[in-house]
Amino acid sequence: MHFLLINHIQNAHQSLRSSRFRSALTMLGVGIGVASITMVLALSNGASKVISGQIDSLGGSIAVVRPGSTSDSITDIMQPQANTKYTASPLTEADIADISKIPQIKSIAPLMIIGGSIKADSVAPSDSTIVATTPQLAIISDLILGDGQFLDDSVNKNTVVIGKQLSINIFGTESSIGKTLVIREKAFTVIGILARINKPINYNLIDFDNAAIINLASGKELNQNIVQIQQIDIKTNSIIDLDQAKTNINKILLKNHSGETDFAVLTGAQISQPTSQLFYAVAGITAIIAIISLIVGGISIMNIMLMTVAERTREIGIRKALGANNADISWQFLIESLIISIGGGIGGYIFGYIAAFGVSVFLTFEPAFSWQIFGIAMAVSTSVGILFGIYPAIKASRKDPIESLHQYN
Repeated sequence: MHFLLINHIQNAHQSLRSSRFRSALTMLGVGIGVASITMVLALSNGASKVISGQIDSLGGSIAVVRPGSTSDSITDIMQPQANTKYTASPLTEADIADISKIPQIKSIAPLMIIGGSIKADSVAPSDSTIVATTPQLAIISDLILGDGQFLDDSVNKNTVVIGKQLSINIFGTESSIGKTLVIREKAFTVIGILARINKPINYNLIDFDNAAIINLASGKELNQNIVQIQQIDIKTNSIIDLDQAKTNINKILLKNHSGETDFAVLTGAQISQPTSQLFYAVAGITAIIAIISLIVGGISIMNIMLMTVAERTREIGIRKALGANNADISWQFLIESLIISIGGGIGGYIFGYIAAFGVSVFLTFEPAFSWQIFGIAMAVSTSVGILFGIYPAIKASRKDPIESLHQYN
């Protein structure tokens, strides 16, 4: 059996060498599909690794509550959860108050993202973020001040802490303590400037270098006295308390929300999973490209294998006349199909990482290497080889040896 397998591989290698250009084009379709999958997974893992590192640096005792349920199914990865974009957040001030009473909780901070422009000497870029929260956010997320102070219960509620880049954008200087900016026609005095972070990728999904942070009460006023909490950040006393805290948070929220699981309590690796609509859009488009490319590549494999079967009909007849059975013939052509698809998969995996590193030049993180990604690439390419190679292999095995020999005499 071992000798027969080696013989099949040698025959496949000789066959592919005799039609190199045709084989290379066939591999290309599979390669493009695998490269697309590899690129998006590598970049996704890179972003997740950055966030995981941030959480680990905070002691790992972080939990995050977000609106909407969560799942690790492939459907959730491939499809944006568009319904959550247009519905009100179910998280309330009462939820925050009740969660804060849990014994394992050390700090808690809600995040309310407010729409609107930020104006001063200049208008802030459209990607600037207005965040309404509480003073404990600085403790939980380890926000470092470059100048001034953070939000405090003792200061005027119409005060704001801004990112260093935002200060430059709207005031033309990093030193803007005491200056006034306007959000939704309401004036706020700058009391603090965050130290530059240079890491827009974080578990809060906020670029703090370009953010304006105000008190939750001020945010509520700007939003017609309605609180829309997009996230609740929680820090436990220690990482040991995290699991129990998560259990208690789930119980409280289920009780407050009448048994509806319209929220997700995330800890550890769950927090680092990509959650932005942009990621879902890119992943979805990439998946479509990958599927189309793999189907095209698979059809090409089937086509080239059917041509190979037709060209080698006499060889099949001779092999059967010498004692080869149907299984031997099937394996001979199926192995050839697998070599084409796996070769395309390996090339696609390499090119996918090259493309990922090329894209990362414009990002703030690098793609991550993972044996799981290689496993997925190989599993996909192997599946394509088997799926589209099985029919030509069966067709070859069913050829009558006498008719095959007569046909080419």
